[in-house]
Amino acid sequence: MGRTSRKRSTSASRAIIASAALILGGGGLVAVNVHASAGEGASGSPPDRSWNAGTQMSTIDCPDVGNELPDVPDEARGEVDRELAAMDTQITEAYQQFADRKDEMSRDPNLVENAVLGPLKDKRTAGIDRISTAIGRSADRPERLDGLAPCSLRADDDNASGTDGGSGQAGDQADSRRAEQGQAQDGGRGGDNGQGRQGNGPEAPDFVDIQSVQPDVDKPRLRRGASRGTFTTDCGRNENGKFNPDNVIVAPGVSNGAHHMHDYVGNQANDAFADDDDLANGDTTCRNQGDRSTYYWPVLRLQNGTAENDAAADGGGKDQNVGEIQTPSQVTLKFVGNPTGKVTAMPRFLRIITGDAKAFTNGDANANASWSCTGFENRQLKDKYPICPDGSQVVRSFAFQSCWDGRNTDSANHRTHVAFARADGRCPNGFKAIPQLVQRIVYDVPPGPGFAVDSFPEQLHKPVTDHGDFINVFDDNLMKKVVSCVNGGRRCR
Repeated sequence: MGRTSRKRSTSASRAIIASAALILGGGGLVAVNVHASAGEGASGSPPDRSWNAGTQMSTIDCPDVGNELPDVPDEARGEVDRELAAMDTQITEAYQQFADRKDEMSRDPNLVENAVLGPLKDKRTAGIDRISTAIGRSADRPERLDGLAPCSLRADDDNASGTDGGSGQAGDQADSRRAEQGQAQDGGRGGDNGQGRQGNGPEAPDFVDIQSVQPDVDKPRLRRGASRGTFTTDCGRNENGKFNPDNVIVAPGVSNGAHHMHDYVGNQANDAFADDDDLANGDTTCRNQGDRSTYYWPVLRLQNGTAENDAAADGGGKDQNVGEIQTPSQVTLKFVGNPTGKVTAMPRFLRIITGDAKAFTNGDANANASWSCTGFENRQLKDKYPICPDGSQVVRSFAFQSCWDGRNTDSANHRTHVAFARADGRCPNGFKAIPQLVQRIVYDVPPGPGFAVDSFPEQLHKPVTDHGDFINVFDDNLMKKVVSCVNGGRRCR
């Protein structure tokens, strides 16, 4: 679907968090590829292991081919992006089949390999070959990509290790809500058309009481010559309800390339098919019309049993993203300086992705979103959702990469043309400092477990998968003002 418009309720019932790990029972050994840690690298095929069928195997884990690609020639970029998007769809379909047939698979463990993992490997092998061929027409054909074709089953680490809700009172609060709600929601997929709780996460251990977290924010010391100013752009809170499940950066030209819904503020022309000209000429929700940049992130939903308009649509219920989409109570988009020196202008149409939508299976090397609560923002969480006390609101924030290679507005994996500053605030060699986008998004949701960000289905709505996307479409004069304000130590709007 292109867009969803909807009415938004101002009150929401408390939701329950229920475990939806897929338990393959029977006590036997399942002779399929499985593993329990997302920390294993994606540069080779997953290990073969025998896995006790009583273990909770929750999802399908595939190496991220996009992260392993060499430079992709411009001539091949479109074809490669489409093949990578097709692989995401294949994983989604395989995960769906795994979820739908779990009872059969518990009776016939070989079915996992024969019906899910084997066919998925064959499809991925063919896709990798097409990617290699496309690159090979203009550059050296990449080697050793075939090892990325096999996928495996994996357990939800928190559940596999027997944790009971993380630190604090997350587990107790979730259990309490189960008792309160009883069988009010029969959950997940099935006959409720996606109107019940999400059937594939999150889990009680994905939440933690923010008051039990120790302060952990440590910023680099500002040095002489630092760029201390800020520029804030006001682009609203997506009050007009622009959503779609596309990702024009990662999957241009592919509808539902994200398999989850995004909130959009700023540029209103953004969909899978928008090119730079479309963005340059698009309307903007930004107060300063010189900023036609696009800012987008996965929506946050309450799992309160309310049917959303996308309950039967791509990116919504079809991709196991269900519940009531929440409009942020506040969105702040601020550009800040570098603690060691001056910044230079961003190039127009620079694309930056921060965080990793597949961090649950990829590992957290590229995870970058932070979760907290108002009044407690010196405590930041990467892999847990916060349980905020009464009167405090949920905060998710993204500090984007602030160093640019000086040449490219994008790269094959959409990451290597930009970089994070080092711990001392300096950019890596060969990179120059640019104004750093810092997004802060606040939600007034009921205290306790009961919300989640949209995700790829197999990522189980884990908080570590949160991410933000940005395309710079400032006009030249306004970008000059941004740089002048930041370098001059002024606070501008």
